[in-house]
Amino acid sequence: MPAPRTVLLTGAAGGLGTLMRELLPSYGYALRLFDVRPIEGEPDAIVADLADREAVREAVRGVDAVLHLAGISVESTFEKILAANIEGTYHLYEAVREEGVGRVVFASSNHAVGYTPAPGQGEPPVPVGTPRRPDTFYGLSKSFGEDLAQLYWDKHGVETVSVRIGSCFREPSDVRMLSLWLSPEDGARLFHAALTADGVGHTVVYGSSANTRLWWDLSGARALGYEPRDDSERFAPALLAEHGELDPANPAHTHIGGRFLTDPPLWAH
Repeated sequence: MPAPRTVLLTGAAGGLGTLMRELLPSYGYALRLFDVRPIEGEPDAIVADLADREAVREAVRGVDAVLHLAGISVESTFEKILAANIEGTYHLYEAVREEGVGRVVFASSNHAVGYTPAPGQGEPPVPVGTPRRPDTFYGLSKSFGEDLAQLYWDKHGVETVSVRIGSCFREPSDVRMLSLWLSPEDGARLFHAALTADGVGHTVVYGSSANTRLWWDLSGARALGYEPRDDSERFAPALLAEHGELDPANPAHTHIGGRFLTDPPLWAH
């Protein structure tokens, strides 16, 4: 399909949203920015909460597609996750349905399958069809988002690509991240492919660069037209010198979800 002209970018003030604000316009997109926080230097950005259904519908009106990055991106209390990630995503999809927008790209997460063991040496990568095993309320909310996307495709014909994002930062910060790192530039390539691929229905893909230590299967993303160009391996010598190899006795090192499996929950502090 032709590239959408105007894309609503939710979560535009967040870390990933800031990276995409810088990178996606080079693909020809006009971005309509939405966040609960003001964005410095962006006076036309829409400052509203996903709980405000009228504001969300107004933000959606007239766009060609939505890149949905908004929400809480770490573990929190169930009540906060419910409001921001579950109810907020529902409000967005209702606005998309009401305004006749045909395509959403939903930022899912590795934490939707966080309790899945990482493949050992010589084992095949984790397929997209592996059963979801969320590791937190946050991961649970991403599982909900994928199911919501499937419902709105089956019931209302709204297409979605759900991207289970690994770790999208300028550089990986630990050894585990070498396996799940998504460079910002590859992130923009993947989101562009997800916005423009034909006939996606509801498609779930993994989002990482072409890492030497990759844990999961990128064939679904490649089928959309995604061609990753980066590899985390150039960061490996420094990270291994600082942190050492992954510990096979530490679940945070041997499962997709990493420290989300082992860190005390927010309310336990």
